[in-house]
Amino acid sequence: MPPKAKYTREEIIQIALELVSEKGIDALNARNLGAALGTSTRPVFTAFKNMNELTEEVKLAAMHKFDEYARVDSETGAPAFKNVGLQMILFATEQPKLFQLLYMTENEQSVSFSNIFDKLGDTSKKCLEFIMRDYGLTMEEAKLLFRNVWMFTFSVGVLIASKVCRYDEEEISMMLSQQFRAVMGLIKSGKAFEVSPPGMD
Repeated sequence: MPPKAKYTREEIIQIALELVSEKGIDALNARNLGAALGTSTRPVFTAFKNMNELTEEVKLAAMHKFDEYARVDSETGAPAFKNVGLQMILFATEQPKLFQLLYMTENEQSVSFSNIFDKLGDTSKKCLEFIMRDYGLTMEEAKLLFRNVWMFTFSVGVLIASKVCRYDEEEISMMLSQQFRAVMGLIKSGKAFEVSPPGMD
């Protein structure tokens, strides 16, 4: 009978998440994790087939943590859709290593925005519901607004998580509002889905 693992899968994932949160994904290896557990590497490979399996579980745990930030019941006083953006940037500010893990790790191959949208799970679906409910947009219009504002918000998060730029809360709120109004104005103009002739952009 194999020896009983000292740590459960969930406990190992949590400790691995804390390690990545503090030192980044490059620090997640069997030796460092064994040291963080205060044991040899045996409990890690008793609970997981390999480090790749554990890394994927850590990514899922990081996404759950992001979902906690992107909650819709925050008492910021901001509109629901804007609040998700503010929380995403707060996540980049307070958890830069986890933000890097989720959104700044090189993929094996590029994917479309639709793939990214699907990976955002409930957060993206709730955002579309808020947009259609609060601003009377169609699904197609809501997706256009979400895509453009999300890309802008993501870019700000990258600048913060990589310590390229620093913004205070007032600046972030103003920038998100400006981007939102710009895209909403384009949608309301009726020209959001027009294709411009070459050289006319």
